[in-house]
Amino acid sequence: MRFLRTLCALTGVLAALVTVAAHTSLVPATARQTTPAAPPAWSTAWMTALQQSNANQNWSKQGFANQSVRQVIRLSSGGSDVRIRISNQYGVRPLELTGATVAKAGKGAAVVPGSVQPVRFGGTDSVSIPAGGQVAGDAVTLPGLTSGSQLAITLYFARATGPATFHEFGATGASYRAAGDQLTATGGAAYRETSGGWYFLAGVDVTPSGAGLVVAFGDSITNGYTTAPGTRYPDLLAARIGSPVLNAGLGGNRLLADSACYGENGLARFQRDVLDEPGTTTALVLIGVNDLGYPAIPPTTCTTPNPPITPAQLISGYRALIRDAHARGIRIVGVTLTPFRGASVYTAHSAELRTAVNTWITTSGEFDAVADFASALADPADPARLAPKYDSGDHLHPNEAGYRVMADAVDLKTL
Repeated sequence: MRFLRTLCALTGVLAALVTVAAHTSLVPATARQTTPAAPPAWSTAWMTALQQSNANQNWSKQGFANQSVRQVIRLSSGGSDVRIRISNQYGVRPLELTGATVAKAGKGAAVVPGSVQPVRFGGTDSVSIPAGGQVAGDAVTLPGLTSGSQLAITLYFARATGPATFHEFGATGASYRAAGDQLTATGGAAYRETSGGWYFLAGVDVTPSGAGLVVAFGDSITNGYTTAPGTRYPDLLAARIGSPVLNAGLGGNRLLADSACYGENGLARFQRDVLDEPGTTTALVLIGVNDLGYPAIPPTTCTTPNPPITPAQLISGYRALIRDAHARGIRIVGVTLTPFRGASVYTAHSAELRTAVNTWITTSGEFDAVADFASALADPADPARLAPKYDSGDHLHPNEAGYRVMADAVDLKTL
């Protein structure tokens, strides 16, 4: 009797399993195993090193109120979709962005008719960015973008922003300002004012992601203080290797000390400006001339503090960058400090310090590789001085021919 009850129970279980199996076989596999779509793989196509507002001839101190600012940037790589990143890194209150557009840039402040696309943030036109925060816009489809394409990003602020997080540049481009909401204006007539800076704009990403990124990290020599757009050494290196090279240079910047005019020290900003950029695989580091040179000139608001720096202090800073890069699996290439005899920051002592630092860079083996820009740019008759054919005229910054030599001095195998 017990045997019959057990047999009946097993028969019932088998019947239930057959029924479940039969019903399951009717459900498509795609319905049974639903997985969310993978988010797009973004890669940085343009970025800039940001700094706090200053009192120089720019718009950062007053910010914007019921104004549009149109900013033209040059992409290091193309893609089918783009997104912009807006930063309130140095803000002291929330940044209220009323609206934004992207378009293919035309001449000056004009854009290509028919290319203007609205940027939304989580599906809405406006966004509030907390002090110290950053936000990425939704993906925007803008066909035909390639390496070297110029993109116009327009931001409209109906309410006063207060001092602006920005990037100050020399001769590398212009931004344009207009009264009121000029987000969709295709002509440039409303944009009557220009400025040498980018405002609140941290980066532009593209998808699909391309090759690994090289980021050039440094001061005004990297930023391109005296050169036209597209002629800085990172631009020329990108053309040479056929892959993106981002520019994280910041004029006047130092590795070890902050500045009211020239931004946070390099140690503090290395993670944000290099390691955190999507797709970064290699960093080129050229920074330290200002650390050595500022103590040679009378202190100003921009150069204070300027205590004397020893080679050991700079080397300790480089080692910190190396550790941070390696912890993220990123290669780091050390670049020798370039000659500057005749510049305002030059002394015989600063020249001795530069020689000691460069000896360590080239012989220590602590960087993954070395790019010897100092030798490439030096006057053969006086290696402490830029060769005249590479000197922009201030004996510190290279000219366009000098930038070409710098780009050519990078061993592509090291990237």
